[in-house]
Amino acid sequence: MGDRNFRLDAAFRPTRYVARLAPDMAARTFRASGHVDLVLDRPARALVLHAVGIEVQRSTLVCGTRRIAAAPTPDADSQTLTFALEHEAPAGPATLDVEWTGVFHDDLRGLYMAGVVAVTQFEAADARRLLPCFDEPSFKAIWSLSVEAPAGLAVVGNGRVASDTVEDGRRVVVFEPTPPISSYLVALVVGRLQPSPELVSRGVPVRTWSVPEKAHLAGFAQEIAGAVLPLLEDYFDRAYPFTKLDQVGIPDFEAGAMENAGCITFREVALLADRAKAPLSVQKRISEVVTHELAHQWFGNLVTMKWWDDLWLNEAFATWMAYKIVDLWMPGWRVWDGFEAGKAEALHLDSMESTHPIRSEVRNADEATENFDVITYEKGGAMLRMIEGWLGEETFRAGIRDYVRRHEWGNAAAADLWGALARASSQPVGEVADAWTTRSGYPLVCVERRGARVALSQRRFLQAADDDGLPETRPVPVVLRWADDTGVRETRHLLRGTRETLDLPARGDVRFACANRAGAGFYRVQYADEERAALARHAAQLAPVERMNLVADAWALFRTGAGTLASVLDLVVGLAGDTDYAVLGELVGRLEAMERRFLVDADRPAFARIVYGLFAPHFAKTGWDAAPGEDDPARLRRAVVLRALALVARRPEFAREARARLERFWAGDAAALDANLLDPAALCAARAGDAALFDRMAERSRTDPDPAAKRRMLACLASFESPAILGRSVELLLADTVPTQDSSIYFGALVANRAAQGPAFDFVRARWADVRRKTAAPMLARRLVESLGELTTRRVEVEALFDAQAESLSAVPAAVRQTRERLRLDESVRARAMPELSAWLRSRR
Repeated sequence: MGDRNFRLDAAFRPTRYVARLAPDMAARTFRASGHVDLVLDRPARALVLHAVGIEVQRSTLVCGTRRIAAAPTPDADSQTLTFALEHEAPAGPATLDVEWTGVFHDDLRGLYMAGVVAVTQFEAADARRLLPCFDEPSFKAIWSLSVEAPAGLAVVGNGRVASDTVEDGRRVVVFEPTPPISSYLVALVVGRLQPSPELVSRGVPVRTWSVPEKAHLAGFAQEIAGAVLPLLEDYFDRAYPFTKLDQVGIPDFEAGAMENAGCITFREVALLADRAKAPLSVQKRISEVVTHELAHQWFGNLVTMKWWDDLWLNEAFATWMAYKIVDLWMPGWRVWDGFEAGKAEALHLDSMESTHPIRSEVRNADEATENFDVITYEKGGAMLRMIEGWLGEETFRAGIRDYVRRHEWGNAAAADLWGALARASSQPVGEVADAWTTRSGYPLVCVERRGARVALSQRRFLQAADDDGLPETRPVPVVLRWADDTGVRETRHLLRGTRETLDLPARGDVRFACANRAGAGFYRVQYADEERAALARHAAQLAPVERMNLVADAWALFRTGAGTLASVLDLVVGLAGDTDYAVLGELVGRLEAMERRFLVDADRPAFARIVYGLFAPHFAKTGWDAAPGEDDPARLRRAVVLRALALVARRPEFAREARARLERFWAGDAAALDANLLDPAALCAARAGDAALFDRMAERSRTDPDPAAKRRMLACLASFESPAILGRSVELLLADTVPTQDSSIYFGALVANRAAQGPAFDFVRARWADVRRKTAAPMLARRLVESLGELTTRRVEVEALFDAQAESLSAVPAAVRQTRERLRLDESVRARAMPELSAWLRSRR
């Protein structure tokens, strides 16, 4: 065969797998035996299954009373085993009986060791590393698995434990059979794990597992699952489809989490936290991840895509649904404001030539893995949110329920979803959705208003400064939020043409018209000067996310050359008196980007004075310490203000105070630092820190049981700016202090530190083979490449590295293309921005 794009023959289908696995965790090998029940739609002289890295000791095909010898031949390129049959097998039922052995893997894929835990990770196509199987999502089957395991270790799988016995001195755990599921959703975990007390939510037993020393951090995830499971059942109008729910914290894990049916595996930082001590950002993130994986149990597991070109059906829906459900559970958290951060990344990538459509051709599992990115997740989720905003919540939900009901326990494609939404709404959903899922990019919607008449036009939004944008006729569901004498109102309009005009049903004068209500549209907006001024006058009537989008859109237009950096800075100054934490966070984010990328050293004092002048009045009100009974918005506002003054303005008094409070906090004084200040205070202290603080943080990164605290310390270790310490920071990249799962994240923090950029790049270039071994997993490799995009001033050297190491980066070609383009765009933007920023600062003196 010799082709990575090889697809299995749909004429031969599995119906049930029965397998007994005996892992040897010390030797990192396993032996196994079992069978696959099949249906042959036609006679066969050979059967082809997926398998890689396993050795078959015995294989026979049983057809009724006949036993046919089946000789296996592996093909490394197609990752298959061809079982040549001694005699032709007739059409009908058959059973392939097999014994085999294999090894654990070192790249966080297949079956691997994560500290004291053996765990599987099969998405997109790594079940084939554990057993011969039909490793494509359309081949759903029942799985009946059992495991031989040492006494004293936990054994967790997709189903409940049917029996736990001892046979010939060996412990054997047998799981109940699963319903029909795809191979990538199968999971096994064996190791030193402890479950939380069982929680029952509407009859579903829920447990959260962790290594014993972190068991005290499992309660929050239990609380989340118990709260959101009923909300998901209500949304889908369908009971949870599996018999139990286990959530398992894995000490070393490539992704954030994996939605295995009934046995969800997580990075510890995405699952475990002490809610009483965790920052709100950590609480929100864990809630979103848990809910995302639970949403998959219906959308992805119960109803599964036919092939990986519809990966977005799984991930975009779960992304959108997580925010939807967490917002129902915790409306005070305003999680949709946080959605803007991920959407912004997708908008940035999707305005590049090297982007890709939400739904694109996928020829093999490697290409599927590359599509686990912000286009699939965040753009896909934003597109669904935009369509929901156009159709209305109830209509959209009715369509989703119809889709799930029609396709449960089967496979579906995008057209099936659009058909269900169209039936529920009587709207041209397919026309709109196809335009957004099969075409890359998005429009810039231009808005001009004269009284109650609004002119809308669209063109392709591209970052390239020499491109005015291409005409677009994409159907854009625009929801306008506008105000007249009666108050603030809404109007929905499907913009189909290049330019269209509509009349608002106004009573009296129209004050303003915001063309992206609640930020739900996946597009940029450019307002005519008069309308931009009207929005500024009435900013208090805009939702926080709408005020955030004014800044984000101005920044995006500046990057293309259609706007100026001065206009962004003027907008930041105009909104700096806002008291909303999310709006202030948007302003600080833009100022951080300017401070890191566009400042010449001579301008740093002037820039710092401006930032201090904008945020010192806020600090005069917030101070360092929370007042008794203070609400969450006030705490989050304080954290944003500290970021501005300590990390952007770089005021030395804040660095000294941050370190003093951090030391008191470590000594047991919990009141020294509000949880929401831990990240900015620790980073601020690290930037100005000495060797003693570096050693302290390195030790805490190794010993603190709280995953978020460990992640915080790693970020700090990469942020020291002392020349005497930089070498130690860089060398940690290949040390055990930085776990495999965090290696690319750590490198990203290093190159975000302007003092460490040069040493970090030189180290990675000199130790490339070692770095690639540590980032062998595809997602880690992609993050490594993307992090190199921070090195704008060394673009030529980074591109030379890509050229020299093309073979070692062959699994992530899209990341390489995107990073090359990003480097060139950022180089151009930086060349324009630096003199603009200097001129603006001079004008403010």
